[in-house]
Amino acid sequence: MAKANNRVKSTNDIELKDRLVAINRVTKVTKGGRTFTFAAIVVVGNENGIVGWGLGKANEVTTAISKGIEAAKKNLVKVPVHKGTIPHEQEFKFGGSRVLLRPASHGTGVKAGGAMRAVLESVGVTDVLAKSKGSSNPHNLVKATIGALNEMRSPIMVAQNRGISVSKVFNG
Repeated sequence: MAKANNRVKSTNDIELKDRLVAINRVTKVTKGGRTFTFAAIVVVGNENGIVGWGLGKANEVTTAISKGIEAAKKNLVKVPVHKGTIPHEQEFKFGGSRVLLRPASHGTGVKAGGAMRAVLESVGVTDVLAKSKGSSNPHNLVKATIGALNEMRSPIMVAQNRGISVSKVFNG
């Protein structure tokens, strides 16, 4: 089965909102004392099926965040969102983090923790059940969640691959 390329080509006409997932202070000991730098992981999305993540590192927090936003804009993917939820259940593993995403009925809300919640809200999912297993490292959780969303297939894609109509996808 061929994997679809969900990369977004141009970001000029997309209105993106950014969410800060985590800031990490890194200390480097030199002969002159301690040097502090900051690493910020940021998620951007248009809340309508497009999401991306970025990592920014700098000597100040604000600079690290802005670098993270710029990196996230270069790393956007398109995700199928069907009636405010995801089209099907998906599991994905990245590093020590394993995520499970399940579609939910309207009114359920985003049942997900920290890093996963930021990604799911940025992509525009309003109803989903999500479970994080294994490592809770925000870097790996963000990458695992975006990986799971990137593997999602819309009903239209499934119909095209099978050579049938969209109504037959749902009715079997």
